[in-house]
Amino acid sequence: MSEQAKHKIAAFDFDGTSIRGNSPVILVRHLRRCGMLRKRVISKVLAWAAAYKLRLPQSEAWVRGQVFTAFAGRPKEDVDEFLASFYEAEIEGAGRFRPQADAAMRRLHDEGVEVLIVSATFGPIVRRAQAFHPFDGCLCTEMRVDDQGRYTTHVDGTCVEGEEKVRAIRAYADARYGAGNWELVEAYGDHHSDTPMLAAATRGFAVTPDNPLAREARRRGWAVLDWDESVEK
Repeated sequence: MSEQAKHKIAAFDFDGTSIRGNSPVILVRHLRRCGMLRKRVISKVLAWAAAYKLRLPQSEAWVRGQVFTAFAGRPKEDVDEFLASFYEAEIEGAGRFRPQADAAMRRLHDEGVEVLIVSATFGPIVRRAQAFHPFDGCLCTEMRVDDQGRYTTHVDGTCVEGEEKVRAIRAYADARYGAGNWELVEAYGDHHSDTPMLAAATRGFAVTPDNPLAREARRRGWAVLDWDESVEK
């Protein structure tokens, strides 16, 4: 297939890139206010978040399992509805989705590019965002459902983080368009773990990057975008 005929895809990270803040951490605070998480679990998750900020190795699957202790044994449809309402109140309602991300997504749509959110965060949260913002779909971390349709505390497959983001894009696009029939034209991320995804794209964009990603962006000639705003985070 010729270059002109290849299906074009753009990938956006969610937490810290498309939105201000980290949605799992915001969710934990929301669950704490609702009295849905034990204090011991909250302490563990917040300690994980602090270590993550310091770029220490952390288990993405473990922390998501801890968060989902709030939902273990509950019907999937009920939990998904709860997470959709959480998105509306705490992310959309709080104005956390970055207008610069919206603008970049609209531009890409105008250019005929398929726009995907590729993120380690929970799929139901991002799928609710799709009702408000111009992206076409998401490749996110999903939690396992048992044979009775109830959530467990285990990740279904792997967390969509680091190299797994590239594998998720490739698996999705190969299945839908065929190997060699698509290209990742742009990728946007804020964290050094997004480096593989940006490297896989024709054009990489480091959005308000952490220090390691900023250094990598300078080394590779990626554009560095300041999407921070002077509002409360």
